[in-house]
Amino acid sequence: MRTPLCPLLDIEHPIVGFSPSEHVAAAISRAGGLGVLGCVRFNDPGELDTVLTWMDANTGGRPYGVDVVMPAKVPTEGAAADLGSLIPAGHKDFVEQALTRLGVPPLPDGSEAGDGVLGWLHSVARQHVDVALTHRPRLVANALGPPPPEVISQAHARGVLVAALAGKAEHARHHVADGVDIVIAQGYEAGGHTGEIATMVLVPEIADAVGAQAPVLAAGGIGCGRQIAAALALGAVGVWMGSAWLTTEEYTLGSSVPALRDALLAATSSDTVRSRIYSGKPARLLKNRWTRVWEEPGAPEPLPMPLQNLLVSEAHQRLMRSGQPDVLPMPVGQIVGRMNDVRPVAEVIAALLKQTDEALDRLGTLRH
Repeated sequence: MRTPLCPLLDIEHPIVGFSPSEHVAAAISRAGGLGVLGCVRFNDPGELDTVLTWMDANTGGRPYGVDVVMPAKVPTEGAAADLGSLIPAGHKDFVEQALTRLGVPPLPDGSEAGDGVLGWLHSVARQHVDVALTHRPRLVANALGPPPPEVISQAHARGVLVAALAGKAEHARHHVADGVDIVIAQGYEAGGHTGEIATMVLVPEIADAVGAQAPVLAAGGIGCGRQIAAALALGAVGVWMGSAWLTTEEYTLGSSVPALRDALLAATSSDTVRSRIYSGKPARLLKNRWTRVWEEPGAPEPLPMPLQNLLVSEAHQRLMRSGQPDVLPMPVGQIVGRMNDVRPVAEVIAALLKQTDEALDRLGTLRH
């Protein structure tokens, strides 16, 4: 299966896979797709540099990408402690009381409570780009629309393509006008930050709007080959997948949270909710006791990004360490209902390709 995306990214299959795990991202690239490493977890750009050095050595010479989070608007910049002064005391009290009600213990002594927080700041995301461009990514993607013009120019000067997620055709047109090379049409079904329009509607709208100017990837609700074939039929030249890799061997073996695998494997496609409680922007998460606490009468409104990130950062660590599958704060798409077993990345990709070929062959028979 070859589309115009393959020569553009120098990949064998038009499958782009996002993951916060370098082990998953590298395995996707080795299997002929493009693995994209999520950088938001890196507070320390030096740690990202170390991980990308590992990626350079463990992708078999195949291309890979990086994904950063650059919100278009930030309330301020500075250290997490400075931003923390903007968080109302009532929000802090609510989070602590909720954790107590859920039976979530405090962090062990000596634990770093701000782990994974600074990566949400615009200034740190800029450092992520600087570090990434000292390595050999083929693609820099931004989860929250186009990066600033100088970042796009910086990437292009290094021969690196730029991708950005879009939830509306209007956004996609702006992305292309700003110099974005690849538009990722991410539908409402997706995990993490999403817009309001479903993939089936969104992809052809964006393909019609910008498909002659920039290739379009379909994202959201894609977890089998039939859905890849549908994405191609809708006008995309490839797919962007994130949730499907969360139950791969490479992800679960590297995870320190066994309860996460149990929660994902048990979830159905009805067990997600779109909420601002994770980051301050609408994001799809596992629906559980933690998300329901925020829906109760009297719960405060989530704060804007990055203040909500700072508010819940320690809570997220405590929830993940709790060992309770029904409180984990995990972004995942509605495709979670198909994620019912644990397989290696290479096996997942092989199955996707086989299913896509079968779907395309079946559709071909309908022409006669």
